[in-house]
Amino acid sequence: MKLATWNVNSLKVRLPHLLDWLAAEAPDVVCLQETKTTDDVFPVEALAAAGYRAVFSGQKTYNGVAILSRADAVDVVAGIPGFPDEQKRVLAATVAGARIICLYIPNGQSVDSDKYQYKLAWLSALQGWLKAELAAHPRLAVLGDFNIAPEDRDVHDPAAWAGQVLCSEPERQHFRDLIGQGLTDAFRLFEQADKSFSWWDYRQGGFRRNLGLRIDHILLSGGLAGACTACRIDKTPRTWERPSDHAPVVAEIAAPG
Repeated sequence: MKLATWNVNSLKVRLPHLLDWLAAEAPDVVCLQETKTTDDVFPVEALAAAGYRAVFSGQKTYNGVAILSRADAVDVVAGIPGFPDEQKRVLAATVAGARIICLYIPNGQSVDSDKYQYKLAWLSALQGWLKAELAAHPRLAVLGDFNIAPEDRDVHDPAAWAGQVLCSEPERQHFRDLIGQGLTDAFRLFEQADKSFSWWDYRQGGFRRNLGLRIDHILLSGGLAGACTACRIDKTPRTWERPSDHAPVVAEIAAPG
């Protein structure tokens, strides 16, 4: 099974990129973030023509998540149960025996803002729900834009970003707590090049100069991590005209048995 996550930063703008990428990469499951698309205009037909079913939870202008899959997605849940939130940031479904959770974790804006407090509360709610999901689903993958760079090696300039949103210690502790629940960062299962990032600011030649952060992640339960054979960041779509500021992350899981 090939799993992928991609913050497309507007599905309307990036749909041609997505269709080209699906044709080239042929993933089994793709989690999308920042679709910025209401459910009534989600491009179901275009994706079906490409061979993908879709479940989605969207809103105009902001947020929005979707799971694309070759097989049917069942037991779909939108949002974190018990955590009231108007922002469309979470979608879960079971695909081919694996529980797939698509996340668009809040950015937090700055550590002295109300949005940062919202992010920390959101992460606390996520921890409790994922604990229950892990207990119920031994084959579980959490994919998405986490808006957290877990370690200094995930940041182009750790000194400049020290204590800043995306790199603050409380956020990183939440990431470590997710790992502590029994999840594994698929990207770190393998030898990776230094300065491997998944997001680059549009400004100041961020991508050209590789001034990036690794904030898009695939976390796997033990039942999947042990079968993971590869994980990589695909920088190619970031080179295309009018790209998303994020690159896809792809993990490959060997078939059971």
